[in-house]
Amino acid sequence: MKAQLMPHRHHTRAANLPDNLSALWFLLPIIIVFGVLTLIPLIQTFFYSLTDYDGYSPNLSFIGLQNYVTIFQDPSLLQALGFTLLYAVSTTLIITMLAIPLAITLNSAMWGRGFARSLFFFLGVPSQAIIGLVWKFIFSPLDTGVLNKFLAGIGLPSVQWLAQDNTAKMCVIIVAVWMQVGWHATLYLAYLQIIPADLYEQSMVDGANGMERFMHITLPQLVPGIAVSMFLLMTGGLKIYDLPYTLTSGGPGTSTNTITQAIILRGIAQSKYGLGSALATLFTIACILVIVLQMKATNSLEKRFA
Repeated sequence: MKAQLMPHRHHTRAANLPDNLSALWFLLPIIIVFGVLTLIPLIQTFFYSLTDYDGYSPNLSFIGLQNYVTIFQDPSLLQALGFTLLYAVSTTLIITMLAIPLAITLNSAMWGRGFARSLFFFLGVPSQAIIGLVWKFIFSPLDTGVLNKFLAGIGLPSVQWLAQDNTAKMCVIIVAVWMQVGWHATLYLAYLQIIPADLYEQSMVDGANGMERFMHITLPQLVPGIAVSMFLLMTGGLKIYDLPYTLTSGGPGTSTNTITQAIILRGIAQSKYGLGSALATLFTIACILVIVLQMKATNSLEKRFA
């Protein structure tokens, strides 16, 4: 039997060879662009991370892992990495928990549904830098800040929103959630609209309540959308720069400094390309680990509701 199957398999592979070569020719430009724009810069970044390169002088010295030792001995750099991870994870979880019920609400029959969908979607259209500047005026720790004026109007003391570590971090996360929740609700809304209505009608005939319909029909059908949304949120959160920079300038101190801001500051502003490259290398490794963990969690979720 095996002797009969082996020539057949060999013949099938030989027959598919022209198709495989054609596919390779179509993929070749993408492979070349990926190599030139991604792989080569990554290799160069790792090489410079082992040197004292300043970005200007052609003379550089190999210093081994000294840049990495400097990073782990610098509290401000570790704090930037910690806040970046905090921002990415917290915004991903909060937006997911808010966007799904918001999408279900916007998908229901209600007056002004079209206007509400447009309103929530367009919250995420303006640039994050512009959003940060607007909310910086709202969260201003001075008495002239919009929020502090409102608190004073109802007899409450003003709050140092952007002048304290914990409140500044909270403000950055709140603005990010406010800005992105509508866009991701629209993404979930697209998945909700392709769920067959017959499933809900049959479940109502069987006596299922709202929570049971959500757990056994809506949520399983939304798993692909959850995977896409969380991937976009996590990758976007890890490389965030403009919103915290315009809202808090990384302050107070370095409490809301992000890893991308630290790379730019150390690598370009301070002409420490070797140190910046080491930071970028560690950041890339951290991104890969976080994304791999997220993909495993998503696969487990898909198997759970399959």
